[in-house]
Amino acid sequence: MSRPRTSLRTELPLLAWLVLVWGALWQDFSPGNLVFGVIVALVVTRLFYLPPVELSGRFNVLHAARYAVVFVGQVIAASVQLLWLAVAKGPRVRSAVVAVPLRSHADLMVTATGHVISLVPGSLVVDVDRANATLYVHYVDVEDAAGAERVRREVLAAEAELIRIMGTKEELALVTEEAHLDRMLAAEKGEGGLG
Repeated sequence: MSRPRTSLRTELPLLAWLVLVWGALWQDFSPGNLVFGVIVALVVTRLFYLPPVELSGRFNVLHAARYAVVFVGQVIAASVQLLWLAVAKGPRVRSAVVAVPLRSHADLMVTATGHVISLVPGSLVVDVDRANATLYVHYVDVEDAAGAERVRREVLAAEAELIRIMGTKEELALVTEEAHLDRMLAAEKGEGGLG
């Protein structure tokens, strides 16, 4: 069974990335080395099947810059929390693997979410169910169902940030609607608590 041919225009971002990696690996960005990198990239993409990377066509630079700052803060906070857990609880710290179904089924979004989660100390993606867009995440300091739900919220929050940065318009509309519903529920709870 032959695979459908992907146009060079569609594969251009992948080819450019492969050439950039080639130059970085050789620490040589001379024209001759980059031309050879183009040849290698073409051979790799034409001989070996790689699913095409489908881009949404949008990238929000302001959200990306804001989330970069938030992400660094999360990494620092998680590092401090792990230090405290190591000192205070030591080997008694409990952890769990939690299944988190994502909103997006796009390979790029699932992969990006998995990488962002794995870069935060104390969490690691141990498996991915591509067919169902589900990440199986190992988290430190999860003792009960409430802790597992906290993990799901954190992973979905990271995915929502990535969708705001580079998701499709449909995914962005879904995240915006969810945020609106969450604000309405919080407002109702606040009003209910006053009465």
